[in-house]
Order: sequence, then C-alpha cells, then structure tokens
Amino acid sequence: MKLTGKSFLTLLDYEPGDIRYLIESAKALKEKKHSGKRDELLRGKNLVMFFMKTSTCIRCAFEVAAYDEGAKVVDLTNSQAGVKESIADTAKLLGRMFDGIVYRGFKQKNLEHFAVNCGVPVYNALTDEYHPAQALADAFTIIENTNKNTNEIKVVYMGDARNNVANSLMIICAKLGMNYTAIAPKSLFPDEALSQAMKGEAIRNGGSITLTEDIGEVAGADAVYTDVWVSLGEEDKFEERIRLLNKYQVNEKIMEMTGNERAIFMHCLPAFHDRNTSVGREVYEKYGLKEMEVTDGVFTGKYSRVYDQAENCIHAVKAVLLATLI
Repeated sequence: MKLTGKSFLTLLDYEPGDIRYLIESAKALKEKKHSGKRDELLRGKNLVMFFMKTSTCIRCAFEVAAYDEGAKVVDLTNSQAGVKESIADTAKLLGRMFDGIVYRGFKQKNLEHFAVNCGVPVYNALTDEYHPAQALADAFTIIENTNKNTNEIKVVYMGDARNNVANSLMIICAKLGMNYTAIAPKSLFPDEALSQAMKGEAIRNGGSITLTEDIGEVAGADAVYTDVWVSLGEEDKFEERIRLLNKYQVNEKIMEMTGNERAIFMHCLPAFHDRNTSVGREVYEKYGLKEMEVTDGVFTGKYSRVYDQAENCIHAVKAVLLATLI
C-alpha cells in the first residue's frame, strides 16, 4: 500500500483495499503487542496531539500506539490557535516541528483546512462529521468476532444515525461490502447525499445500506451498535433526544431479537448505562431514566465487546501511523 504521507481525515479518502490492508495490519500488530514484541518502527518521529474536545479512549489509543512504536508525543491542549493565531498559521508552524498531527475538533472543514496548510499527515481523532479511527477499530472488532465473509455480515446501528460515529461506521461498512442497517427516527437519518453515495459504494462492494425506523430490522444482526443520544456540544438537547430515541434503546429484548446467539454489542464510549456519572444522575433526576442508549445488562453482559473495541483502537491507530509515517 502506498500510503506514506497520506492524511487520515475521513474513510471516504481510502479505497476498500487500503482499509482491508489497515485491518490486517491491525490484527498483526495486536498479535505482536500481546506477544510482548516491540520493533519501535516510529523511533525518531514526533507527533503533536491538538485536541479541542475532550477524549479518553481515542486519545489514549493514539498516545499508546505512538509510544509502543518509539515515537514522542507532545500535548497541545492549550494553544494560540483561533485566538491570537489563525488555524492556518498554527498548522504551518506545527508542520515544521512535527512529523504528524493528531487533531480532534469541531467542523470537518476546519480539519481539512488544517491539513492543507501543515504539510505533514493529519489524523482525525473526531470531528462533528466523522470519526474514522473509531470506525477502523470497529470494523476490526466485528471481523475478529465472526467467521463470516464481510458480504455476509450484518451491522445494525441504533440511535442518532447521523452523528460522526454512525457516519463513519456506514462508510466503512460500504467500503468493505458489509450490510449496514441504521435504525433511527427519520429526523435522525444520515445526510441524504452521504447515504446515497454509500448505497452505491456498498453495492459495488457486495454489501447494502438500509435506513429504517423499524426496530424489527435488528433481526439477523451480527453486531448491534449504539452511541450516546447527545453528542459533545449538544448538551441542551437531552429532553428532545430522550423523546425521539427512547424506543431505540439497546436492551436485552433487542439483542434477543437478532436471533443470533453470536451477536455482539458495541459502543464507542463513554456510555450512559447506569447512574454512576454526573450526567447519568442528572438525567435520572430530571427525566426518571436510569439508563439511556443501552441497558446496564447489555453493556456489562455476554454480548458486550466494548472493551475489546476500545483496545482495538490502539492497534487500528498504530496501523494507520505505521502505514503513513514510514
């Protein structure tokens, strides 16, 4: 794969063969890490973490992936960007100092503007529109939990089907020829242009894209995926989303409706599956809801692969870094 120097902004920029290569690489890197072997192929490389939004899983995945391969990482949570210095100026400056930039922010167009100006690979650790690193780890997790060919795999996403996680999951399923079904209220269906483009992409690769409000379409799922009902920056929408999405909660009944004993549950984290967070307690006090997008029984039960998925972010990110930096 000739990916050296290529940014990782959205999976729309990557061909199916590129994605399959990255997943196979992630698999090999996971085996290597578990065996205790370290090659430090990124020794001498310097990365900067430019985060405008909070993060736990993806942030740690990028840092551990870099450290495992010998790279040095600098945290730039506080900077002059957008305050006393333009995004373009910051990008040019960082491009002179670092071999790669990990960016987590708001609008995708800002990320793309950053990448145009810096001259080194930029890695999307989440924008409002896309979350490609998460999706790569997700596809890896799905594949390692089934013995089916990708064209036989059915992935069901339930909830806000037009958020960044759902968009990237739909894209990677289309690229790999999986069968992707989004179950959501119509008002939360993905962007029409994106979904139509991915329907065409899925057909070309032997898969399918289905958008529906019918929870019965969870039947036959190999993986059931959900995400928080309210994303970063939308904290004023809890009441609206609870009303819209209450019937799309992933619970034991939903998992049983798959009819698949090997079906897995997935979530990109954090998850509101109990009242052990300040947000969870606040929602319970205001709306009487003990669990939101997933029940605690599913999140902690036999179907759950959420922590396998989280670990796989390390290996997926490492695959991307090695493919683009050496």
